[in-house]
Amino acid sequence: MKLLYTDRAKDDLETAFLWYERQQRGLGQDFLNNIEAALQQIIANPKAQPLYHDAIRGCLTRRFPFTLFYSIEVEGLIIHSVFHHRLDTGKRP
Repeated sequence: MKLLYTDRAKDDLETAFLWYERQQRGLGQDFLNNIEAALQQIIANPKAQPLYHDAIRGCLTRRFPFTLFYSIEVEGLIIHSVFHHRLDTGKRP
């Protein structure tokens, strides 16, 4: 299934990667590897993750405090946000 990213999701990933990389060299790559593992879990069974709002589902990452919010669309899986748990939950997709 094709993965598509919104601009917000791309910005979320870049911001988090850079922040973790500034904390410790290589930690940004660990973060991306963790995101990739969550994406593989979503691809394997897109409907397994809980619905949060309308058609938006969320997949928790294992090591880092993030949720990948996505929807299942005709054109593929759309990643709407890579949301940090400590951010204002009112800003969640």
